[in-house]
Amino acid sequence: MNVATRNFGAPIRRNEDPRLLCGQALFVDDVELPGMLYAAFLRSNVAHARIRSIDVAAARARDGVVAVYTAEDLGAYWAPGPLLVPPPPIEGITFNQRTQVPLAKHKVRHVGEPLAVVLAQSRYLAEDALNDIAVELDPLPAVVDLEKALTGDARVHDDVRGNIAARVRQSRGDYAAARSRAKHVIARRFLYDHGASQPIETRGIVANWDARANQLTIWDTTQAPVFLRNGLAGMLGLSERQVRVIAPFVGGGFGPKIMLFYPEEVVIPWAARRHNRPIKWIEDRLEHFFATTHERGQTHDAEIALDADGRILGVKDVFLHDTGAYNPYGLTVPINSQCTLLGPYVIPSYDSTFTAVFTTKPIVTPYRGAGRQHGVFVIERLMDVAAHELKIDRVEIRRRNLIPPDAFPYNNEIIYQDFAPLAYDSGNYEPILDKALKMIGYETFIAEEQKKLRAQGRHVGVGVACYVEGTGIGPYEGAKVQVQANGKVSVATGIGTQGQGHFTSFAQIVADQLGVDVPDIDVVTGDTDQFYWGAGTFASRGAVVAGNAVNEAAKAVRQKILKLAAEHFECAEEDLEIGNGEVSVVGVPGQAIKLGALALKANPMRGAVKPGTEPGLESTQYFGPPSGATASGVHAMIVEVDPQTFTLDVLKYVVVHDCGTVINPLILAGQIHGGVAQGVGNAFYEQLVFDDDGQLLNASLADYLLPTALEVPHMDIAHTVTVSPLNPLGIKGAGEAGAIPVGPLFAQAIEDALGLRDRNVELNEIPLSPGRLFELTVKLR
Repeated sequence: MNVATRNFGAPIRRNEDPRLLCGQALFVDDVELPGMLYAAFLRSNVAHARIRSIDVAAARARDGVVAVYTAEDLGAYWAPGPLLVPPPPIEGITFNQRTQVPLAKHKVRHVGEPLAVVLAQSRYLAEDALNDIAVELDPLPAVVDLEKALTGDARVHDDVRGNIAARVRQSRGDYAAARSRAKHVIARRFLYDHGASQPIETRGIVANWDARANQLTIWDTTQAPVFLRNGLAGMLGLSERQVRVIAPFVGGGFGPKIMLFYPEEVVIPWAARRHNRPIKWIEDRLEHFFATTHERGQTHDAEIALDADGRILGVKDVFLHDTGAYNPYGLTVPINSQCTLLGPYVIPSYDSTFTAVFTTKPIVTPYRGAGRQHGVFVIERLMDVAAHELKIDRVEIRRRNLIPPDAFPYNNEIIYQDFAPLAYDSGNYEPILDKALKMIGYETFIAEEQKKLRAQGRHVGVGVACYVEGTGIGPYEGAKVQVQANGKVSVATGIGTQGQGHFTSFAQIVADQLGVDVPDIDVVTGDTDQFYWGAGTFASRGAVVAGNAVNEAAKAVRQKILKLAAEHFECAEEDLEIGNGEVSVVGVPGQAIKLGALALKANPMRGAVKPGTEPGLESTQYFGPPSGATASGVHAMIVEVDPQTFTLDVLKYVVVHDCGTVINPLILAGQIHGGVAQGVGNAFYEQLVFDDDGQLLNASLADYLLPTALEVPHMDIAHTVTVSPLNPLGIKGAGEAGAIPVGPLFAQAIEDALGLRDRNVELNEIPLSPGRLFELTVKLR
């Protein structure tokens, strides 16, 4: 019997929105408990120094202060954090593991690294007490510039020569041979600078130790509650059953909240257990600039070899990656850059080497896109340069190099972040490109509109950028689906939610399998007592991995429903249908039983139960994909630039995306809108500026510019579908697609609007703020 799909694929409004809009959703800072203490951290105000002394006596004597701790007070509990993601199995890899510590001991390695923590009756008192702590530091030279870091005398970690965190080379084919027979070889340097995620809710944690219950409960803004529980249980010498982690509603994750274990997450539970009192720490906005991980920060020297017709023969890329002061997240970001550079193109030969460099800046870990932006920027800008030099239309040169649809699955051979060879499972790129060109009106704009507008003195340009997005990586996720006695259905999964619409999309999957309405399905995420196992919400994998686990569990429950109902009606399962919250016999009016009544029958109070029978209408299932599913897309835009102020107005923005089967187009559109908004900020507004001493010069939202609703353009969105063969639902991820290609899109469109290429000016760096555009074009004035 086929399952009707009246919910799956429908633009259903989100289940969770009434709670969020009416102020009924629980966030970490909403947690208030009797006897709660409040924490504040003293942070280093220099980037690199040896610690001579930390005197906390005056702070401990302040009224309202309960305790002050430094690294020495932690005793044997003090230890560097674990390596979250080990390096992939790549031959010849160099990797120097250095992970963050709970509180700095002997040395500080970036501005904002915590030195001490104060616990007080209020956050105000705790903050005041920070001023009572006397710290003596011997400053050391900061390590800021990536190239100087490799050759200078200053070492972030005394035992790591050249500040080399890692070095990785991957290749396919023979680039040297490809270069030797190429008609054109084009080389450029590309820069991609630091940025920060700036979620509406910063990080936070509440920890409560209940000595009588021998139980530690933690509310945390984490994207990985299960890993946080397991890690803290090990650190504290507790069993995993003694630690409950709840990731409630989270106001934006974007990647930095997948990072474990932040110093605050290590110190606060330890202190809560020591004092047998709940303790809260909420990151303030200033702290977020230093205490939460950053992203971006790469320098690429790349070249592309092409034949006379503009077909790619090979690409070589050598780049430096700023990993910050520590590298707990391994090589995920630079590996993503290395792999995503290949894009949707046939590149027979590829040679890529990166060096990850320790600097005296905050740690770099994934932030929406997680290194993919860098790779896409490099290959798309190389394509733009090639188009100009070979006098080929920018769209045509891309079209000539697209992977054909009959080439899938397409093996790129190099190793991806999931430790498997980078293989594109499915795709059909040319229809995506054609649809985007049609929606933006590319041919008409080039042939007519642009000339007309330029005749009016307006500086308008068009941009087109292609990309692929590796999504839905393993290892696995699980879900439990249960029909309750009242006919409602509950769903629990181990991933957390930070606004992705899980409460709705997962309910849509279950609704069609079990024949119930979406509002009658209660979804619980991010509570380790409700679901024990899981990896987390990251890498555009929630819908792909957890969604398929939900589907498998719902299918198993459906089979239990049909089997029990067939016994009840004494008929064949094929004669039954499920819908409207009940099971009925096809063609026999009045022969129906509610799912709630059937759930009661599945859990009888009396009578014999057959051996092997499972009580209840419930199932727990897991799903792990063999490799990641590859989404793809094209962004296009028309932009107008003021040549005097370099302010920018996006006149039209188009996104065409292929993420396989779509669960909910309304939620998908929201994901793309959010991604583009962050991509716009990344491309044109946001830059963390460090001076030579490692001081961040713009650590406020007055100076670190975020795009507002006025700067984020209206978007026209369309989809094509190539079903992924790697999971039963055929879906691919979409969480980062909006952000990935925006940088090269802006660079291309601005160049076109100002006619820069004809004036020998190229935009090969990100971000491109109005001020930076003025500097780059000043020689034209």
